[in-house]
Amino acid sequence: MDYLHQFLYGIYPYIALAIFLLGSLARFEREQYTWKSDSSQMLKTGNLRLGNICFHIGVLGLFFGHLVGLLTPVSVWDALGVSHGFKQMIAIVMGGSFGSLCLFGLLILLHRRLTEPRIAAVTKTGDKVLLLWILVTLGLGLSTIFESLEHRDGHMMVLLMTWAQHIVTFRGDAASFIEGAPLLFKAHLFMGLTLFVIFPFTRLVHVWSGFASVGYLSRAWQLVRSR
Repeated sequence: MDYLHQFLYGIYPYIALAIFLLGSLARFEREQYTWKSDSSQMLKTGNLRLGNICFHIGVLGLFFGHLVGLLTPVSVWDALGVSHGFKQMIAIVMGGSFGSLCLFGLLILLHRRLTEPRIAAVTKTGDKVLLLWILVTLGLGLSTIFESLEHRDGHMMVLLMTWAQHIVTFRGDAASFIEGAPLLFKAHLFMGLTLFVIFPFTRLVHVWSGFASVGYLSRAWQLVRSR
C-alpha cells in the first residue's frame, strides 16, 4: 500500500471531519450573518420548488442510506439473515432511485443559477463550484452502480463497509481494505470526503440549522396575547 493511498483513505478522512466540525463552529461563532441558504426565490420562483424538493429528498435519502449502509456492522446483517448480495442490490436500487431524483433536482437548480440573468448576477463563484462539485460527486456515485452490477456477490460493498467502520472507530488499518477497489469508487470517496472540507465555507452550513430546528415541530404554541 503506497503512501498516497494511505493518506487519502486513512488520514484525509480525519482531516476532512475535523475541518467540517471545527470550521462549522468557527463560522457560527464569527460569521453568523453569513449563516444562510441564500435562496433565490425572491428573484424568481419558476421551477425552484420542484428542483428544491427533488434535490433535498434525494440528498437526504442518499445521506441516511450511506450512513446506515456503511456503518451498520456486517454481523448485524448476517444475524438478520440478509445476504451480502441482497444487501448490495438494495443499495443499488435505493441509491439509484434517490441519486437520480437528486440529480434531476440538481440539474434544475444549476440551470436556474447559470441561465437566469438576475440569479446568475448574485451567484457567487463558491456557489457554482459547490453545485458542480456535488454534480461530479453524484455522477461518480451513480456510475459505481454499473460497476456493482458486474460484481453482485457484495464483496466490494463489505470492504467499503469495513473501511468506513474502521475509520469511525479510529483503527489505523482502514485504508488497506479498499486498496484494490476500482478507481471509480476511490474517486467517489475522495469527492465525498472533500464535501466535508468545503462544507463550512459554503451555504451548506444551513443544514445544521435544519437539524437544530427539528424540535420546533413539537414546541408548544407561543401565546402572543391573552384573550
